[in-house]
Amino acid sequence: MVQAREIDPSASPLDYYGYELRRLREGAGLKQSQLGDIIYCTGSLIGMVENGRRVPTRDFSERVDAALVTDGHFSRLVGLVLRSVLPTWFQPFAEMEARAAYISTYQAQLVYGLLQTEAYARAVLATGLPDSVDDLVAARLDRQRVLDRDNPPMVWVVLDEAALYRPIGGREIMRNQLAHLLSLRDRRWVRIQVLPFSAGEHASLIGSFTAMRFDDDAEIVYSEDLISGHMTANPDTVKEGALRYAHLQAAALSVEDSAALIIRVMEERYGHQPEPDRRGVAQVEL
Repeated sequence: MVQAREIDPSASPLDYYGYELRRLREGAGLKQSQLGDIIYCTGSLIGMVENGRRVPTRDFSERVDAALVTDGHFSRLVGLVLRSVLPTWFQPFAEMEARAAYISTYQAQLVYGLLQTEAYARAVLATGLPDSVDDLVAARLDRQRVLDRDNPPMVWVVLDEAALYRPIGGREIMRNQLAHLLSLRDRRWVRIQVLPFSAGEHASLIGSFTAMRFDDDAEIVYSEDLISGHMTANPDTVKEGALRYAHLQAAALSVEDSAALIIRVMEERYGHQPEPDRRGVAQVEL
């Protein structure tokens, strides 16, 4: 059993979650191990969440709600907890993304976060050498819930062809990621265009950016550098972003031709072939 520690519920969303979990568990007359048995996890995991040492998942929260009959208390709270796991500079963007009515983005290197598979996201996030990749992956997947809302945002992605060829995580992960992009064709409010290499120089050689429109707020443009993100509602910047995005859309393949290219790359580059033995290659290089 994890030894309980005093926590300040006002210190962070994670601490508040842990405080509430302990309070309601004890109110139900359950030990950590007993609650763990009910929701199919260990008592030590319950203790770590209560002590603010483990970030809860949405599935964990839903099971706790059912076990403690909380009327969705933890399922509502977990979104704030997962968002707090994100880098401080990224949190304002995630909050605005969750409220956006229309998202248009150009991605020069990677698949857009809302469209990433879990395995692809894990491979991407691991490159930053974070303390807990699991927490960041859970937070990224939670962001994607916006696509499943009753009234989801319109998401229009222009994806550079380079992102299709960059083997993030290996051949199988990339094949599954491209298959996931193709599966999104069934969603009315998601559209993907590929900007082909043949387009040559284009309107956003400077890099990726995202524009978001809202029902009741000013439009914003977001971009990132090496260490942080930048979000602005400056009218001149927003206008410049809209112009550049229009040029990118015009230079990109149609939605249908983009899907055909994704299929070709998926089959030709990431078909079912044995993965190279990276350990063997490393030994040779040494």
